[in-house]
Amino acid sequence: MQVTETLNTGLKRQIKVIVPASDLEAKLTERLFAAKDKARINGFRPGKVPIQHLRKMYGKSFMAEVVNEILNNSTRSILEERGEKAAMQPEVIMTEDEAEAEKILAGAADFEFSLEYEVLPEIEQKDLSTLKITRLVYDVPEEEVNEHVEQVANSARTYEEKKGKAEQGDKVTFDYLGKIDGEAFEGGAAEDADLVLGSNQFIPGFEDQLVGLKAGEEKVITVTFPEQYPAAHLAGKEATFDIKVKAVAKPAELELNDEVAKQLGLESLEKLREVVKGQIESQYGAVTRQKAKRQLLDALDEAYKFEAPSKLVDAEFNNIWAQVNNDLARAGRTFADEGTTEIEARNEYQRLAERRVRLGLVLADIGEKAGVQVTDEELQRALFDQIRRVPASQQQQVYEFYRSNPNALASIRAPLFEEKVVDHLLTVISVDDKKVSKDELLADDEEGEGEAKEEKKPAKKAASKAKAADEAGEGEAKKKAAPKKKAAKDDAAE
Repeated sequence: MQVTETLNTGLKRQIKVIVPASDLEAKLTERLFAAKDKARINGFRPGKVPIQHLRKMYGKSFMAEVVNEILNNSTRSILEERGEKAAMQPEVIMTEDEAEAEKILAGAADFEFSLEYEVLPEIEQKDLSTLKITRLVYDVPEEEVNEHVEQVANSARTYEEKKGKAEQGDKVTFDYLGKIDGEAFEGGAAEDADLVLGSNQFIPGFEDQLVGLKAGEEKVITVTFPEQYPAAHLAGKEATFDIKVKAVAKPAELELNDEVAKQLGLESLEKLREVVKGQIESQYGAVTRQKAKRQLLDALDEAYKFEAPSKLVDAEFNNIWAQVNNDLARAGRTFADEGTTEIEARNEYQRLAERRVRLGLVLADIGEKAGVQVTDEELQRALFDQIRRVPASQQQQVYEFYRSNPNALASIRAPLFEEKVVDHLLTVISVDDKKVSKDELLADDEEGEGEAKEEKKPAKKAASKAKAADEAGEGEAKKKAAPKKKAAKDDAAE
């Protein structure tokens, strides 16, 4: 096998490979002799089938196997011999001429092909201890803990039936039927629905029109679904709801004591406070980490400047661009609505893709040199977390998909590895903790650099998911650090 380098420019490589016909013939002969003892052909005793007869029957298919084996093995061996790591699977270029291909399969011509690929760049080792970030920290005051404890305890509040009109804070039990243009729509009906007026669980204007109703009364109310409503077929549309009130109840006095905690599954009020405080600190801590990580990535972006493999950048850009256009289509908006043009947006996202690829390579290199690993137990836990997000009836199917698909499993391992590398870096670089207020912690980084500044680029709203973070899950960390409202189950609810 003759191997010749025909291109070596930047990260791009092209290797020409020639496998002489004599080598192909030798490998084919080995296969034919190996098959001779196993072949069962009418008219011949086992092991007595002539080689030429086998060649006549199976020569082309065996030679095709030889060619595929050469392609698979040579790609790996050539990279190993050259001491190179390909950024992506090398592209194989070979003849498309049918007559030439027939000659190769017949063993009458040399097999020529080329490998085209990009190598991973050499990443210069940096003194990471010189990197500095400021970590914003918010100490949760007792007043805020008390406020959230009261909110949580409020879910265990009891209600007493009342005869009068429904007021803000009362719980109304009612049936409803939603219609658009006089026709009922899917998800717009329920019986014995419970709603605490003022909880803002339903779309704007819905709850206000229940105020003043009494048990047994009926009413038709009119509301308009928000323009950004998740169900696209309802977004921005006016709807009517036929309401029949079943009962009205007023809230009993809320007492914060051990009995309330026990109703919530905890042994005491003190334990409830402990749990609530831990949750709040964890949520604010997620924001702290997200902002610290963003600063860290910005610092790495400044420290490491090198050419990123174009194929990886293209793949990352295509993912981002698809998300951008999906978000725009779902929102019914255009680039002009976002104050930009398609060309400007493409340029911005191209730079973002380059940054992400470069930072990904940097984190991978740092993690490898630091010996960072994702254990099987960690991967298993993450896999089960992923599986729990789908309906129970589909969980086994999803599990088998991940277990049998290395690329899918790698998509779970990658963010775990990245977070562990970030953990490692936060112990190596210089980190100054700065106490800040809640508003300062939760404020957007209007004047930030790097990826923080990228958030303010054109088309941000339409592409929030695509641009939310260099790391997996950063968008989740930015959510308000407060207990979530109960999610409504119907299309009438937000």
